[in-house]
Amino acid sequence: MEKVVEIETLHLFPLLDKMLINLLNALTDVEWNAQTVARLWKVKDVAAHLLDGNLRTLSASRDGYFGAKAENINTYGELTAYLNHMNMTWTNAAQRLSPKVLTFLLESTGPQYLAHLQSLDPFGNAVFPVAWAGQESSANWFHIAREYTEKFLHQQQIRDALGKPGLMTKELYYPFIDTFMYAFPYTFRDMAAKQGTVVSLIVTSEIGGQWNIVKGEKEWVLNKDTHPEANATVKISPDIAWKLFSKSLRPAEILKEAELRGEEQLGRQVLEIVAVMA
Repeated sequence: MEKVVEIETLHLFPLLDKMLINLLNALTDVEWNAQTVARLWKVKDVAAHLLDGNLRTLSASRDGYFGAKAENINTYGELTAYLNHMNMTWTNAAQRLSPKVLTFLLESTGPQYLAHLQSLDPFGNAVFPVAWAGQESSANWFHIAREYTEKFLHQQQIRDALGKPGLMTKELYYPFIDTFMYAFPYTFRDMAAKQGTVVSLIVTSEIGGQWNIVKGEKEWVLNKDTHPEANATVKISPDIAWKLFSKSLRPAEILKEAELRGEEQLGRQVLEIVAVMA
């Protein structure tokens, strides 16, 4: 069978980068210090985190340089704690950088970062697996899609904090949420159900879509059938979806705004999807 890239995102990176640089160049000092939905981060911290993503990718994936080795990481929880520590130490150090310097570094590293992603064999093994999807090894196309979700998510956090529209379009949002949905079956890995059980998630409006998981003999399988006979269905808005699945909102906070039909236990488990590591 011909190999297929399941989610194409590479062509969207230049557009996201251009939109980000234009946005940052126009910010006031007050806007740089605005609080985002990422509770520990203001706008400047999120921009610094995006720069960290560029630099870490170039160092580890392109140059094979990983710095100090992580030790005593044996569980998913230990991995997320390690990543949170790395993120915190970086954003703390970046307090020394001016907004102008941060923007310059993002603009100058962006093309190198993209060139590296473009050089990867889409079906080769990624330097890091997509752990939030339960994978122990991942193809590069999925690694690239995961990187796209990072670029989208953090720019959207900035725009959300400042009331700046732009990213919530079909072209940019759908690949983001479609990638996030690879966490859907993994979220149900310990959920007992009869074979053939169907659980559906609908992200409303023209920029959303429908995703389902079906209980197979051994595991849950993801599909995008639009007319399944579901045992449970959850409907949420695109704005809630990106915040919920990145842990900026938690299930208890959005229950009144989500529409759950069918078996409640299955529906509530949908709201536990998390498609970020830290």
